Amino acid sequence: MQPQADPFIVPKCLDEINILFRDEHILVINKPSGLLSLSGKHPLNIDSVHYRLVQDFPTCTLIHRLDFGTSGIMLLAMNKQINALLCKQFSDRRVSKRYTAILHGNLEPDSDLIDCGIAKDIDNFPLMKLCKATGKPAQSQFQVLSRFTQSHGDNFFLDDGRAGHRQVTRVEFEPVTGRTHQLRLHSQHIGHPILGCDLYATDEAYFMSSRLMLHASQLCFEHPVSGVPMTIECKSPF
Repeated sequence: MQPQADPFIVPKCLDEINILFRDEHILVINKPSGLLSLSGKHPLNIDSVHYRLVQDFPTCTLIHRLDFGTSGIMLLAMNKQINALLCKQFSDRRVSKRYTAILHGNLEPDSDLIDCGIAKDIDNFPLMKLCKATGKPAQSQFQVLSRFTQSHGDNFFLDDGRAGHRQVTRVEFEPVTGRTHQLRLHSQHIGHPILGCDLYATDEAYFMSSRLMLHASQLCFEHPVSGVPMTIECKSPF
């Protein structure tokens, strides 16, 4: 029998969850980078968005998740009935999301649609892979916000002795579909991986940042009870 790999123990997240909106039906929060959405199987990975919030809101449930390194907007339901109504909005694609990201290099087009299917990578579980033939359809729209030279004065950029020599691009993503790791993979696909991405970035792009430079900055949906269109915004910290 082969020895089992040591379990990954996430570093302790000291940042707090900020509540962006709350009523008797829904809860919208700003998740810090470095916090799990749901608790892991290992008892040392119990800290998570859900674990923290049920202490004050015992009936709340997650409608969607953000990756461990991604910060930004998450939507929760206060009971099972509201959960079902919100999940239907997601499945019917009546919810829109926008993300801010910083990509490696100088991305030339000011805007474009990335269209490339995504499938499970059975040889490298739990990673995903790009596959036009067998992957599920995946589309991401992007708009360049700015292009600039990496500055080590920024709290998130790491200094490796090559200050002022590497270009980066800040973009706004609007995913049309919602596949696992979609924005990370699509950024890799166009040759400009997200800084700090431990799964799909080049070594240089990974080590340029102290965190994954991906932030869920806007969420648009209908209130599950009143039907009023809601737009929740949360400015990117980078």
